[in-house]
Amino acid sequence: MDTVLDTSDAGSRSAPRVPARRRIYEALRAELLSSAVSPFHRFTEENVAERFAVSRTPVRDALVRLQADGLLVDRDGALYRYMPSIEEFAELYELRVLLESHGLARAIDDPTIHHSRSVLEAEQALWEERAAAGLRPDPGFVDADEHFHATLLHAAGNEQLVRALENVNRRIRPVRMYDYLTQDRVDATIAEHLEIVELVLRGELRTARDALRQHVGSSQSIVQARAARAMQLAQLSWTTGTGAPA
Repeated sequence: MDTVLDTSDAGSRSAPRVPARRRIYEALRAELLSSAVSPFHRFTEENVAERFAVSRTPVRDALVRLQADGLLVDRDGALYRYMPSIEEFAELYELRVLLESHGLARAIDDPTIHHSRSVLEAEQALWEERAAAGLRPDPGFVDADEHFHATLLHAAGNEQLVRALENVNRRIRPVRMYDYLTQDRVDATIAEHLEIVELVLRGELRTARDALRQHVGSSQSIVQARAARAMQLAQLSWTTGTGAPA
């Protein structure tokens, strides 16, 4: 039976009890999607269990899920935050552009293929709400961004393309969060998403494809530069002993 972390307070006996494996998973996932965790920090069942004051069983389940998400990778018997190399990152972004562009290209090349208006209009409304809300920089914004791009591809009607894109996203996610650390990038992303979906809804698919390629390309250059700097700082911190693995 799963250990439970009691999050209720004395005055609220009816507050929900969150299973430990879920609580640990969500807490670590949030950290791994931020810049708070060094790629040199070692995660073990023992140190995570000690941190959360639970047995190793729920910790094991949480760590397995994080590995499946692509956020942790096994190196020499311990788990570390996954960070693709610069070369791998560039190759994955190239694949991402090909997959997303093909979702539009297939509709350009075949007039019998149409994007689902209901799917796109629902996504458009969601991003209009975000634009009105004035979202602040947040590494977790990457989830919303991934959803937009997967939905755009889903609307084109090929689920195998969507699954391939989701696999790419899992591998680049630990680095992509560097794209959403400043307000200008959040604002630009929201505006560009709305532009792209509007172009598709108007049937201007070639223009939409160009806008999509520019949008993804801008993200790649910014993420790559920021991630390289972050890795240099992490390496310096580790070698000087200020950020040695736990």
